[in-house]
Amino acid sequence: MVKAIRQYEFGGPEVLKWEDVEVGTPGPGEARVRHTAVGLNYIDVYFRTGLYPAELPISTGMEAAGVIEELGDGVSGLKVGDRVAYAGRPVGAYTEARVMPADGLIKLPDSIDDETAAAMMLQGMTTEYLLQRTYPLKKGDTFLFHAAAGGVGLFVCQWARHIGATMIGTVGSDEKAELAKSLGCTHTINYRDGNFADKVRELTDGKGVPVVYDAIGKDTFMESLDCLQPRGLMVSFGNATGPVSDLNLGVLAAKGSLYLTRPTLMTYNEKREDLEKSAGDLMRLVGDGTIKVTINQRYALSDARQAHEDLESRKTTGSTVFTV
Repeated sequence: MVKAIRQYEFGGPEVLKWEDVEVGTPGPGEARVRHTAVGLNYIDVYFRTGLYPAELPISTGMEAAGVIEELGDGVSGLKVGDRVAYAGRPVGAYTEARVMPADGLIKLPDSIDDETAAAMMLQGMTTEYLLQRTYPLKKGDTFLFHAAAGGVGLFVCQWARHIGATMIGTVGSDEKAELAKSLGCTHTINYRDGNFADKVRELTDGKGVPVVYDAIGKDTFMESLDCLQPRGLMVSFGNATGPVSDLNLGVLAAKGSLYLTRPTLMTYNEKREDLEKSAGDLMRLVGDGTIKVTINQRYALSDARQAHEDLESRKTTGSTVFTV
């Protein structure tokens, strides 16, 4: 028996229970992984609340690092004892060990420790697909990114600096502004100080930006459209304040023939070759020091309820890991 966080209903952090679970043995194409560190991400909240559908009961969680304990038939390229990490479906990372599809596992180099791996896979590969594939940023581009001091935001600060792009990032405090700037964010806007679209226009001499990346959701969506140049791209990749609903598509025409996309990491890395390329690009930048993984909070996995409370109340910055 191993311990895991389980939930039997959707709701607030109080639905997360710490209990014994059976893991079992891997079938064909599967691996049993003993976790050493587990990542915390806002998508975990979406599964906990039922915003993203899942069959109950579940152990939520999308990201972890660990060691392969056992392999099922037909698995190649991996062996028992390999250090691995993953990010993506199926959910179930909030556990000491699990059986999962082996084709979602990425071998870790010796240069990346387990906590760093657990903190970087989902947020780092999200950054990769957003900046390299959803809207391929180039040197000299200017863009707006919401929650610049959050988990994905701090990866974006550093990746944008590596590219040579100008990043305008929204934050919720002066302390978060300093953190984002220290890692490469060119300009910060405290969204508590008023209309951020006016400030974006001011910073861009009235032109606006070609792309906005927004994981906040309904509280920032409409104002974000006002930050875009004609035919600009709105990338809505999360909904921390709730989903955007009842959108009149005519608004996109009225504000400049805008484009809108709602991407996910799971779609972008569905093919094994895309997953390997995404993880490889990330690991190279982490390995050579271009991107430093900022782990600002650590919790025992049994304290997942407290971690979710802190995440939703915006008390966290950078990455958070559970120790196992």
